[in-house]
Amino acid sequence: MSHAPPQPSHLISELLTGMRLRGVQYRRIQTGPTFGLGFPPKPGHAYFHYLAVGTAILRGADGSQHLLSAGDIVLLPHGEGHALLSGEDHPVQCLDTIDAAPLGDTVSGVDTCPSTHAVPSAVLFHGCMVVDLGGMQGLSKVMPAVMLADGNGTRFPGLLPMVDAMKREVCSGRIGFAGILARLADAVAAMIVRDWIERGCDGASGLVMALRDPRLSLSLLALHRDPGRDWTVDALAAESNLSRSVFADRFQTVIGTAPLRYVTELRMQLASQWLTHQSLSIEVVAERLGYASQAAFSRAYKRVMGHSPGATRRGRAWASP
Repeated sequence: MSHAPPQPSHLISELLTGMRLRGVQYRRIQTGPTFGLGFPPKPGHAYFHYLAVGTAILRGADGSQHLLSAGDIVLLPHGEGHALLSGEDHPVQCLDTIDAAPLGDTVSGVDTCPSTHAVPSAVLFHGCMVVDLGGMQGLSKVMPAVMLADGNGTRFPGLLPMVDAMKREVCSGRIGFAGILARLADAVAAMIVRDWIERGCDGASGLVMALRDPRLSLSLLALHRDPGRDWTVDALAAESNLSRSVFADRFQTVIGTAPLRYVTELRMQLASQWLTHQSLSIEVVAERLGYASQAAFSRAYKRVMGHSPGATRRGRAWASP
């Protein structure tokens, strides 16, 4: 079998096509010159902030601080507690305790700007959501606590037009702006994650090393494209043009797990997402992933995830904050 080795950037782009930010709540926030907004921990979720106007200090759960200016975008993929402040010593009020006015089905407005100020000092768009990385969900575990993008910088080509569009939508509040912002947030977050992956995930992930391997990348791409195929080590090795033993050793060394265990874990990650976010039946998920019976799929799911697929479906509401 002959293959032309795919470029790592092409593989990353293809594997990130399934990335989605599943928003559970959005807020447009306006403040006066002094403010302290607290965001409580949200396990299983991520925080997204876009600062359209003004400046702010992001203080992380570990006490670290990041100075933000207009155009900056922040993704906190682990949903850790943090605060946005006008100054280091300003008192913090939990955002959930501040009155919000509904602006649409999934968005509300928070205005803490005093009536004596005609123009808000800071305007930002905030989202709390589930980051769905599709077949690359395992990367979320090794992501840094804070991922920051300078929308006015040069490291993210193409980001500036989206940042400009986000600013117009945040500030104008036109009909349907929440849906447009959510779509823009999808694209911006994907660019931030892609940049982190292309820089080697801070050296933390064997999957990225494998994507850069001219042989292993072939089998990984085939697997992610068709996870329901009846994969064997021999079949995966053939995709990589390697012998079974060489492939298995190389896979274990680079990724840190055996090939068929990786196949099963990938399938269960996809199954969890389909059951939770697409409301597919257990039977349909089992069929999509190549299991001969629902019972066989359920056993594999419980072995990997620690609970039954039925418990995942019943717990879809867990995704709410």
